Amino acid sequence: MQIPAAEFKANCLKIMDEVEKSHDPVIITKRGRPVAKLVPVERPGTKRKPLFGYMAGEATLLGDVVNMPKTVWEADAGTEPNLVAKTRRAR
Repeated sequence: MQIPAAEFKANCLKIMDEVEKSHDPVIITKRGRPVAKLVPVERPGTKRKPLFGYMAGEATLLGDVVNMPKTVWEADAGTEPNLVAKTRRAR
């Protein structure tokens, strides 16, 4: 999220609470140019999610993904409807 410096100055305590709660950084800008970044402090004892494997157990396989039956897709067969609007020819 980006926020102008004047708006940050007027609402800094509220914005700081938001950053602490959401853990999303806020970029503060002056005249549209980024000048500072407000990030949450990592507290001792809080554990960060690991980079690899953090989504383990979130997906479920509902069939055999290796030996799937051959399905002919419209795009492969060239029978899909033309979704592109026809353009007018130049005169």
